[in-house]
Amino acid sequence: MSDLKIGIIVGSTRPGRLGRMVGDWVEANAAAEGVEFELVDLHDYKLPLLEEAYPAGAGNYQGDAANAWASKIGEFDGYLFVTGEYNHSIPGALKNALDYVNAEWNNKAAGIVSYGSMGGVRAGEHLRQVLGELQMADVRQHVMFSLFTDFSGMAEGAPSFTPAENKAEELQTQVSQVVAWANALRSVRVSQETIAA
Repeated sequence: MSDLKIGIIVGSTRPGRLGRMVGDWVEANAAAEGVEFELVDLHDYKLPLLEEAYPAGAGNYQGDAANAWASKIGEFDGYLFVTGEYNHSIPGALKNALDYVNAEWNNKAAGIVSYGSMGGVRAGEHLRQVLGELQMADVRQHVMFSLFTDFSGMAEGAPSFTPAENKAEELQTQVSQVVAWANALRSVRVSQETIAA
């Protein structure tokens, strides 16, 4: 089989977001033999608020944006989701992107990297519920960043990302879990494709 491909999904699109800094750090620090990591920034996809005539489960995507998104998501064996915490949950842009497609997410592995005043823990827990419905296997390791200790320059309006040293080790634990599950679930997908054929 070919190497695994893991998408790093940056889940916020608003101006001034911190998610891209976190996503860039994840991309720079995620490593595993035989695995390709790719940063996927939702800001680049300009998905309108769900405007598809058919439910995502039908796989009958009508719009150009939906088809481009489905094609990109379908390339991966697993995902590392980078999410901020907005009002105790995930950003609306991330929920919208998750809702746009269905089968492209199924039987794939997922890890959660979050940030917020409480490390984004509540967003992560909400995200786990959505991932379960989309038949993704989320791993135990959750990498969390605090707005108070992992970022600097917030009060001055010029934030920078300064994660604690142990965060890279936490990410590697998560990556190893995602890779293990992604390998296992690829076998499940191959088996299902064989049965369908």
